[in-house]
Amino acid sequence: MDTVVEKKQFEQDFSRRQFMKATITLGAATVLSTAEVRQTHAANTSKGLSLSMSGYRLDRTKALIDGDVKIEGCDIQFQESGIGDINTNVFSGPQTLDVTEIGLHPFMLAYANDRFRDYVLLPIFPLRLFRHKSIFIRTDRNIKNPMDLRGKTIATAGYSSTSLTWIRGILQDEYDVQAEDIQWIISAKDSSAKDAGKASKQENTFPKGIPIEMGPPGKDESDLLASGEVDGVFHAGEPRAYTEGHPMVSRLFPDYRTTERTYFAKTGIFPIMHAVAIRRSLVLQNPWLVRAVFQAYSQSKTKAYEYMAKITWWKDSLPWFGQELQETKELMGDNYYSYGIDPNRKTLEALFRYSQQQGLCNRELTVEEIFAPESLDFIE
Repeated sequence: MDTVVEKKQFEQDFSRRQFMKATITLGAATVLSTAEVRQTHAANTSKGLSLSMSGYRLDRTKALIDGDVKIEGCDIQFQESGIGDINTNVFSGPQTLDVTEIGLHPFMLAYANDRFRDYVLLPIFPLRLFRHKSIFIRTDRNIKNPMDLRGKTIATAGYSSTSLTWIRGILQDEYDVQAEDIQWIISAKDSSAKDAGKASKQENTFPKGIPIEMGPPGKDESDLLASGEVDGVFHAGEPRAYTEGHPMVSRLFPDYRTTERTYFAKTGIFPIMHAVAIRRSLVLQNPWLVRAVFQAYSQSKTKAYEYMAKITWWKDSLPWFGQELQETKELMGDNYYSYGIDPNRKTLEALFRYSQQQGLCNRELTVEEIFAPESLDFIE
């Protein structure tokens, strides 16, 4: 069955008559009451639907994980896990997860290149990060600005991970530095693998026409940076050489906060790293679940907002936390960590474009084909 037929069939299975437009509480928005959700699927939830879930414990997911927020009509078993292990489970493993955090770009690659259709995305984005902070350099290589990366050798442990795809896209759009301008070394190991788990194959997909070599066996990207075998590292987190204070290792943008704020003010883009995926067969059997899951994640995030606004300013150890929160809202709005398609379409479409331009996805994807059709209308 080709992609168009599959999409039409899935949209039919998600008949819009089965859904009401979802509106989640934030500010003065109207709340979808528990009674409304229960009425939509009362026949399906007499004993509760059991869901196996996974992801990271974040301030915005904590209330859901701890049970302070419920997915209406469901009993959940939540397992905290690294994103690499989750991706592998979903794309090529036992698929034991019903609802899970997922790497956005690995999902895109699986969908476009491998015709993966076992899960569908919801516009819930548990992890977002600006990526200027993720470029690390040797200070003895005369790298003063992004343009100086041309002709340099850069190591990474995950060439096609979401973070690396964003970094290359930002360099391309903002500084006219192309992927082919750099010599890439793929390290044999990742110095932060204990946090992310084992990478899936979608995190190391290599395009044609780009100078890429495999690094020496037994060395991670941090080893290569510390020894001077490479000029820099692009890393989703922080390479060990940086966290341990190597005297010749620094960020390309030392004042990355200012650079990233300027980037957002110019583009309106807050890069998305992870989304939430749900088993397609489960949704077809329980179409009410799409809205129930979205509502629960949004309510969990709202609790984090409320905590920060009311008590963190004196409970948190950071002396100027209150000012940072205020300045973030002034720049990005009260719902700066937004879910839903409308406020995030530009960000999503930028990543779709980057992936295709970098030779990773074999075509440019659309929002409408990879997100559950009825979730396209969900708002906060």
